Amino acid sequence: MSTLTRRTLLLAGVAGVTAFSAAASARRSDPFTLGVASGDPTPDGVVLWTRLARDPLADDGSGGMPARPVEVSWQLADDDRFTRIVQQGSTTARPEDGHSVHLELSGLRPGREYSYRFKALGHLSRTGRTRTAPAAGSLSVPLTMAFASCAQFEHGYFTAYRRLAEDEPDLVLHLGDYTYEYASGIHVAPQGNVRHVEGPTTVTLADYRRRQAQYKADPDLQAAHAAAPWAVVWDDHEVDNNWAGLQPEKPQPDFAARRAAAFRAYYENMPIRRSSRLYRRIRWGALATFHMLDTRQYRTDQACGDGLQLCPQRLEPSRTMLGDEQERWLLRGFRESSARWDVLGQQVFFSQYDYIPGDVDKFLLDAWDGYVADRDRVVAGFADVRNPVVLTGDVHAAWGAEVKQRWDDPSSRTLATELVTTSITAGGDGSEEYPETPSWLRENPHVKYFNNRRGYALTRFTPDELRTDFRGLDFVSRRGAPVVTKASFVVEDRNPGLNRVG
Repeated sequence: MSTLTRRTLLLAGVAGVTAFSAAASARRSDPFTLGVASGDPTPDGVVLWTRLARDPLADDGSGGMPARPVEVSWQLADDDRFTRIVQQGSTTARPEDGHSVHLELSGLRPGREYSYRFKALGHLSRTGRTRTAPAAGSLSVPLTMAFASCAQFEHGYFTAYRRLAEDEPDLVLHLGDYTYEYASGIHVAPQGNVRHVEGPTTVTLADYRRRQAQYKADPDLQAAHAAAPWAVVWDDHEVDNNWAGLQPEKPQPDFAARRAAAFRAYYENMPIRRSSRLYRRIRWGALATFHMLDTRQYRTDQACGDGLQLCPQRLEPSRTMLGDEQERWLLRGFRESSARWDVLGQQVFFSQYDYIPGDVDKFLLDAWDGYVADRDRVVAGFADVRNPVVLTGDVHAAWGAEVKQRWDDPSSRTLATELVTTSITAGGDGSEEYPETPSWLRENPHVKYFNNRRGYALTRFTPDELRTDFRGLDFVSRRGAPVVTKASFVVEDRNPGLNRVG
């Protein structure tokens, strides 16, 4: 039996020891500087990913790779030492795809862990760990799932990703703002930036490829990708702040071309299927269905010019966050669902939130408060599922809220629960709360929890309950912060609402 533990293998990036490998190389010629990843698991398959880059920060976005195809070998095994190979083969990393590799494997056993690795140009990648989803009818096996959002490279170190990996989740959801588009020094944390990004504000395909590569070269992010399969969706900063459909935040030349470049670089750098729309479902047996949403590409432009304000236009029935096709897809999925837990993996704050205590109401128009009729239709659809849960990123703080039947009546029936992860780094070190927090919570009694530290959320699904631990770090401005559980909540089967524990 191997003396390597799962944790030491994944966090140290230890290579296998069979004849497939020489030792993984740290020399400049090593093409595996961006690590490995897996994603979108099914009961019989998973996507395996890597991208070859000898020089991640190459100005032209090529990763320092030659303008020719490169053969990449791969192995999938039952064990960390690759003595029991399950599948293996070779594929081609092409320059037109940024020398990325997306292997859509099938024929695997449900509910099983596997190790995987790649070899190219005489070098061996680190080993990654992945998992298939349980069989379709499986209900009894618990699921540990972490979700995260908002990793601004300049605002701090990605320690939260390493702590997430150490928690050994079965699945990771990333809810957007995986990268930020700004040139160095434009987006500054309250306590100042501690790192810098290379290159200008991202506009071209080369810009986006290089920015993705700089993030992927971070060892803490690589550890999180190597620990478990991910399911990802974008928010705004993967393209441009607060974009909506084909509308940028500010006028700019040829935003459609810029958006297309960002989309292409996103696909090249994420473990997602070529044939998949970004909105899609990840089914985890009969225990949970994750409805992963795209709240950017199909929405109408923000009302009243965006921002935080009182805006009657936000109530217009024609305003849509999801677009007609995605909304129909989501509501049909609710009607057809037999999952114990139906979970929305989405980006922006779902619950109503009034930022101004007193008689004057002001709402954030980039969030669902700017798309009230669409939110009402989604909330009505919750009646078709047993346990609806909304997962959210975007707002750089941890929140727990109860979704009410009537927002203007705090005593009205609770229909669902919203869990909001804080940021990985965006906003810098943060604080436990703001001076305004007590008055904000009094104004919004359906909001039961708030914390302004950086971190992620760790959840555990069973047939009887969903437990959420809000995991926080007291600093990201230097490396090595420990993680603690700031608060824990349980949602009971058939009883939506937050119950604090511990």
